[in-house]
Amino acid sequence: MKKVIFMSLTALFMATSFSSCRDENKTQKEEIIEEMQDKGADIEVKERANDTKIKMETEDKTVKIKEGDDGETKIKIKENN
Repeated sequence: MKKVIFMSLTALFMATSFSSCRDENKTQKEEIIEEMQDKGADIEVKERANDTKIKMETEDKTVKIKEGDDGETKIKIKENN
């Protein structure tokens, strides 16, 4: 009986620990992209040799993300009235 309880508690602990760290480490860029996808934004991606540009538009908001070759990310958010 002790072995069954021990195995059950171990399985519960493992399931909890793996599921709790799933979405913790999102960057601001990832959060904004997911938010705009949920709102049904038009997404346009341009990839060049030195940088990547992502432009997302909804009726209420325009977001531009530019990721340079050096790893620097610039995010511009414009609220439409």
